[in-house]
Amino acid sequence: MSLENKVVVTCALTGVLTDPKKFNVPVTPAEMAAATKEAYDAGASIVHAHFRSQEPGLAAWPTWDLKPVGEILAAIREAVPEIIINMSTGVMGNDLEGPLSCLAAYKPEMAACNAGSLNYLKIGKTGNWAWPPILFDNPVEKVGRFLAVMRENNVAPEFECFDTGIVRSVAMYKAVGMFEGDPHLSLVMGVDSGMPARADLLDILKDEMPKDAHWQVIATGPGREKIWDLHRRALELGGNVRTGLEDTFYLPDGGKARGNGDLTEALVRLVREAGKEPATPQEARQILKLTPRK
Repeated sequence: MSLENKVVVTCALTGVLTDPKKFNVPVTPAEMAAATKEAYDAGASIVHAHFRSQEPGLAAWPTWDLKPVGEILAAIREAVPEIIINMSTGVMGNDLEGPLSCLAAYKPEMAACNAGSLNYLKIGKTGNWAWPPILFDNPVEKVGRFLAVMRENNVAPEFECFDTGIVRSVAMYKAVGMFEGDPHLSLVMGVDSGMPARADLLDILKDEMPKDAHWQVIATGPGREKIWDLHRRALELGGNVRTGLEDTFYLPDGGKARGNGDLTEALVRLVREAGKEPATPQEARQILKLTPRK
């Protein structure tokens, strides 16, 4: 089967704040490695990795400390040497030392680059804010700092886009020389104050993407049917796909996933129903034009 019929499948292993005491998200190096192996065996060629504190009593809060990040990455690479690692970089505010240091130290093949700002809002069942309104601030200067370090370390940026204007901004970043090569976009859909989880929006969003863009949907939020409909439509339009416990806990039939392997298996079934096959990591590198790490 030619590369034209191959789909890059990503598994987002754990997320930022999901409580491991309530949900079966991996946190330790051994758990992250096991989750990577499950996802790879099910057909994933990329894992998207957030990093959690390993200190007792810190409830697995996010960390950018080089030691635990390095231990997690080493465990993943030992378990599945061929897997492509996509490192998270998202932080609020201007203290970028942690993620930038991790990028420079560990040089993943890919890394997320949040491409624009979003008021992160949600209304609770009582009609009040579910949490105090948050600005996820990603001004151009901040995006530029991430892209400069990624360029220096040969890391391919994956632009996370929460709204249509952010999708359109990626072409501007390239036009002014902030990055080179084919753009990689993730359409984050389902956040209450961002793009809704509507499959009919994908046709419009595809038209607004930069030329030669590689893209996928990050489908989040409630509404199991909407999430899996987004993946189906993305496949129909030639996109790649992503799932994992960062994005959802629920399978297409409504059952709760036991882990990342279950979700990846379900997504690969959709890939095959669309008449395609999941790309191997080596094929994904060719499709996305990545430079393999030695």
